[in-house]
Amino acid sequence: MIIQEFSFGNFKSFKDIQTLNMASANIKGKNDTVDKNNIISDDKYKNVSFLKSKAIYGANASGKSNVVKALAAFIRIIKDSVKNNEILELVKPFSLSTETEFEPSFFQIIFWIGNIRYRYGFEANEDKVFSEWLYAKPGERELPYFIRDGMEIIEIDRTNFAEGYRLISLLSEDDEESEIFREDSLFLSTISSLGIGKLSKLIVNNISSISTINGLRHDNLFKMAKDYIKDDDIKKFTIDLLQSGDIGIDDIYNLPTGSIDADKNDSTDNELLVSIRKKYNSKLEFYIDEYSFFEDVESEGTVKLFELSPVIYFTLKLNIPLIIDEFDARFHPVLTKKIVELFNSENNKGAQLIFVTHDTNLLSADLLRRDQIEFVEKDKYGASHLYSLAEIKGVRNNASFEKDYISGKYGAIPFVGDFSKLLNFEEDGQKN
Repeated sequence: MIIQEFSFGNFKSFKDIQTLNMASANIKGKNDTVDKNNIISDDKYKNVSFLKSKAIYGANASGKSNVVKALAAFIRIIKDSVKNNEILELVKPFSLSTETEFEPSFFQIIFWIGNIRYRYGFEANEDKVFSEWLYAKPGERELPYFIRDGMEIIEIDRTNFAEGYRLISLLSEDDEESEIFREDSLFLSTISSLGIGKLSKLIVNNISSISTINGLRHDNLFKMAKDYIKDDDIKKFTIDLLQSGDIGIDDIYNLPTGSIDADKNDSTDNELLVSIRKKYNSKLEFYIDEYSFFEDVESEGTVKLFELSPVIYFTLKLNIPLIIDEFDARFHPVLTKKIVELFNSENNKGAQLIFVTHDTNLLSADLLRRDQIEFVEKDKYGASHLYSLAEIKGVRNNASFEKDYISGKYGAIPFVGDFSKLLNFEEDGQKN
């Protein structure tokens, strides 16, 4: 699956519809190598090429993380709206305007599966779905596969989306109590869950495959990574990634332990992760293996890299998108750069990485094209806006992106006050 665009509006700090564009702009990078390595291009995509990575910058509280949250909410609603009637509580409208606080939020994704482009989206608030649509472009023209307005399907393609038409035709028009779907669930997800439609299931599965991750410590990710290293290929990738990051670990494995819960009289099996390093004698003539419990001795950065390893493995192997918030947290700048280079390498044929970061070390024309750099900035009314460096006029490829960003030329930086005033303490009514 390849993401071309993700659009959203009236969600959290974003009032107007914004678009995160993963299609490459009609620009040139600093050199041919950057253009060749950083772009996904294939004749099957019909003259459209895509970015392998996108960096999102902005001040604290600018709304950067809300871009990830919008995509995460969109994916979870598609996955769970049929079985979870509280899932729409993820929808949070822009609350700082009377114009939008009671209006539905907007979500839409344009993506490719094989050589067909799809456009799917919906509008919803915390209680119900207001509209939903699916378009496809199997040829030169974009066709409406279905359009929903409230609880009514007002248009459906009987040929290309026969599965939807079959489901509707099962109902008696006179039976008002018969409902194909609830007002708080999606039509597409309903068809997929019933197992009667290949296309619906294909689309839902592909959108659900998109990984959205908070780059801070994540217990579920750690448990998943522990489980995945039982696979030899994933374990090798994980160790290679840790060693490439200069972590110094030679091997890792799960140590099975058994315990008896006396109160429940229940046998439980646990596993502790063990890391192995070389321990040399005083003259550095030989070494023995030193075994340590991973979580007791490893740094937070090492733990995070371990957690991300299987996610990165599957992303690159299966050519699926990965979105990471707080990407650079606990990582050395050299390590974040190496991971971005991994995604931008010529060996990556179709995986996409979207990440939120403060690491200005990555703002280099030697690493990223201008259309791979995105900014988020809030206006004076508290609304966030998303824009690309490629949209800013007069920026050359040989410019110092990092220096110019920090100096404020591109916006999206904090307007910091005079911190020295914080030292003007008062004691007994007098300033010190």
